[in-house]
Amino acid sequence: MKFWKYQGCGNDFVLVDGISEELEIDVPWCVKVCDRHFGVGADGVLYLFPGEEGCDVTMRIINADGSEAEMCGNGIRCLAKHASDFGFVKKDEFSILTGRGKLIATVFKTDGKVSTVRIDMGAPILEGREVPVNFDGRFINQPFEIEGVKFRANAVSMGNPHFITFDDIGEDNVRRLGPILESYREFFPRKTNVEFCSVKDGKIYVTVYERGAAWTLACGTGACASTTAAALNGLVPFDTPVDVHLPGGWLKITVDKDLGYVLMEGPAEFVFEGNTN
Repeated sequence: MKFWKYQGCGNDFVLVDGISEELEIDVPWCVKVCDRHFGVGADGVLYLFPGEEGCDVTMRIINADGSEAEMCGNGIRCLAKHASDFGFVKKDEFSILTGRGKLIATVFKTDGKVSTVRIDMGAPILEGREVPVNFDGRFINQPFEIEGVKFRANAVSMGNPHFITFDDIGEDNVRRLGPILESYREFFPRKTNVEFCSVKDGKIYVTVYERGAAWTLACGTGACASTTAAALNGLVPFDTPVDVHLPGGWLKITVDKDLGYVLMEGPAEFVFEGNTN
């Protein structure tokens, strides 16, 4: 099967084209191709399909563990680059149907190729049961305890669930609790992504444990959720682009003060292409 390798802030993906030829999602193939020792190596597989429900194109994403993600911020930027560079869309602003619904991509080009993509990620979801977490109302700056560690945390969904703390719980606890929190179904019925954050000089620094992909170099929806939580806690301003640092690079995130939308802007880079069985 023909594939293209992309990365956004080090969050890397294998993309397959379901527009030029008819494809069905093959989960075992996705797991195999994502394996970094016996496959191509990736955090997930992006499927580009023809547009549905009035959208220009459709995105489906399968995580490295074979689960399907509702959304992926770095992945959607990479898919938008491919769709534009290969001429599947002819305009610089276009719509992508995702598991979260219709999202709008705006591409910016250098030497005729897309280098940066801005995505209107839609409104953050804050109602606890809709994130989902087992909590009524907004779970913002709430006390939490697990494995003997106490801290304050936030739950935000950008189409996929995120659990965010700005407390310094120590590097050992970060590494220990990331996978424990991800699978703590007593509170997270659909599991969760986990972001350990700090704010310095108006910038947010994020370490992320992704649901279905473990520790990754970046998470676009995580950056959006973390910035939303930071703004709600008064740590960064609304309506202002905020620089968010992830291990693999920087994103710019803007949170609408009325919480009607979150804008994510960042790089999307082609790495290589190839064929696999």
